[in-house]
Amino acid sequence: MAGKPVRPVNAIDQTRRMLSLVTYLRERPGARIADVARAFGITEDELVADLDLLPMCGTSFRGGDLLDIDTDGERIWWHNPAALGEEAAEPLRLAADEATALLVAARAVSTLPGLRESDRQALLRATAKVETAAGEAAGASSRLSVTFESEGGVFADVDRAISERRRLWIRYYSPARDEVTEREIDPIRLVSVGHTYVEAWCRRSEARRTFRLDRVAEIRILDEPSAPPEIELRDLSEALVQPAAEDPEVVVEVGPGGRWVAEYYPHDSADELADGGLRITLRTPDPASLRRLALRLGRDGRIVSPPELADSARRAAREALTAYDAPATGERGAHAGPDDGHGGYDRPE
Repeated sequence: MAGKPVRPVNAIDQTRRMLSLVTYLRERPGARIADVARAFGITEDELVADLDLLPMCGTSFRGGDLLDIDTDGERIWWHNPAALGEEAAEPLRLAADEATALLVAARAVSTLPGLRESDRQALLRATAKVETAAGEAAGASSRLSVTFESEGGVFADVDRAISERRRLWIRYYSPARDEVTEREIDPIRLVSVGHTYVEAWCRRSEARRTFRLDRVAEIRILDEPSAPPEIELRDLSEALVQPAAEDPEVVVEVGPGGRWVAEYYPHDSADELADGGLRITLRTPDPASLRRLALRLGRDGRIVSPPELADSARRAAREALTAYDAPATGERGAHAGPDDGHGGYDRPE
């Protein structure tokens, strides 16, 4: 089978492709994977990923209503194509909470600046039909709203750059280093893991990086084409934090009030301590980024090793206390507030 895809993935384009794929497969029982992938202009791995998702779709979640599609590695078989036929269709019925959730989500998506106008108009027409059918439930949904975290068109610019395969210039705030840097990136895909990120090839670092959209201070789409090297896309569904085996080892001891670290940070081990705390061993490509964790923990934890990192954390704590004790000068002092917990891991910026 062909290798994993390295092309950028646009969620709207993927949804449109999968809808077309349903019609295509219904008319071609036993279609060959290679032929279908070629017809849709995608790799075989991309097609198989779509096929893994399609069986979760259907007219409802009752038995027989989901698409029964599978593959033997060479051909694609659809065992219940009649499930979507008019003769099998039943009137769509939504509970009040389902109608409310659907309408709120539809209105939120329709406000995305990166949405194609034709898609936006189609979504608005569908929303109006659901509102009419929902009746009183539609009134409850009108009092709720969802606002996407990306501001200033950042999401739209990133989504457009991915679709058009163009490079981006950004000014980006990195909390781990407390600095704003300028860099050019080749965007690969948008991912959402708690926050919205763009995974990209950073030309400044010459490495893969993930950038949180709400930390992008300024963004421009460049005329230069995006050309990230061929890299394997990873499963980021659980977390962005994916330390490598060769990354430096850090040992942190936390008291009962710091046990959350073991839940929030991927780690190699977490051994119980007599006082109810934990001795946590983890890995990170940038150990210095864990100074913020030490400051955040305060008396609930400390870095044990490597010794130079432990000393650095103690110095940072003393400097922070000194800054707070000093007379106000109008300048912002050191701040040890919480960050997003990903400093340094998997090279998120």
